[in-house]
Amino acid sequence: MLLSDLEIIIKTAELGSITAAATNLDMQVARASAAIKRVEKQLGFELFVRSTRQLRLSAMGERYLPQCIQALEILNNAKQTLVSDQDEISGELHLTAPSDLGRNFIMPWLDELAGQHPQLMLKLILNDHALDFYRDGVDIALRYGSPTDSNLYGFKICDVPRLLCASPSYVSAHQLPEHPRELSVHNGLFYQLHSIVHDTWKFSRDKHLYSAKMTGNRIANDGDLVRRWCIAGKGVALKSAIDISEDLLAQRLIPLMPKYRPTPTELWLICPSKQSINPKVRLLKALITDKCRHILSELKDRGYV
Repeated sequence: MLLSDLEIIIKTAELGSITAAATNLDMQVARASAAIKRVEKQLGFELFVRSTRQLRLSAMGERYLPQCIQALEILNNAKQTLVSDQDEISGELHLTAPSDLGRNFIMPWLDELAGQHPQLMLKLILNDHALDFYRDGVDIALRYGSPTDSNLYGFKICDVPRLLCASPSYVSAHQLPEHPRELSVHNGLFYQLHSIVHDTWKFSRDKHLYSAKMTGNRIANDGDLVRRWCIAGKGVALKSAIDISEDLLAQRLIPLMPKYRPTPTELWLICPSKQSINPKVRLLKALITDKCRHILSELKDRGYV
C-alpha cells in the first residue's frame, strides 16, 4: 500500500468518481482504479459500493476514511515540520517575468526573499515572449494569461483587472472619453508582442461587449515603456491594474471610462512539470500571491477595481 493510494481513496470519496479523482490528481483512470483495488485487497474489504451510475463509500469505507484522512494529515504535517526546520532554503531559482511587472514589482519582492534566505541564488529574466523551459534554463515563469501548453503545470495567482488610463496632464488637455467609440480621437500607446500590435481594445458594460480600433504614434515591446509614455502624457494606455497600481495610488495615472471595463486577464506561475515544484517554488508562489492580494485589495478599497 502506497501513500499515493490513500490520496486516491480520499479524492475518490470526495468527488464520488474514480474518473474525476484521476483527472484531479493528473493520472490515468486505470492507475487510480488499480490503487483502490490494491488497498481493498490488503484491507480485506471493499471501500466503495459500485453501480453503473454512481459510486459511494461502503459501510466499512465510511469507518476507514476518517482515519485515513487523519493519518495523511499527520504525515503531511511531519513533512512540513521538517521543511520548516531547515535553517535555509538554498540553491538556484531561475525565474522569468514580464518586463513591466518584473522590473517594478518582482525585482523588489525577490530582493526581500533573498534577504530572508541568503543562501538562495536568484536569476531573473525579463521577457514577455514564450520560452522553452529546458533550452532557456528557466525553472519557473510568471505570465499574464493561463498556460496554452497542456504539458505545463501552473498555479493561478489571481485575476487581474485591466484599466484604461492617462496622466493628469493628458486629461487636462483633452476631452475625456465616455464611450469606447469616442476613443478614436485619442492617441493610443501600444504594446507589441512578437509582430502583433495590441491596438484593438475591448470593453464590457452590462454584459454588452464593445471594441475600439485605436490609432497612435507610439509602440513598444516593453510594457514598462508604455507605462512611462502614459505617465508623461503622450496618450492613453490599456494596462494591468497591478502594473500601474503605484501610479494610480500616487495619482500619476487616472482611470478613464470606469463604466466600461476592459477585458481582464489572469496572472499565472508556470512550471515545466509537476515534479519541478519544490520548496523554493512554493515559497515564491506564496510571496507573489500575498503581494498581489494586498495590491488588489488596496486598489479595491480606493475604488479603482
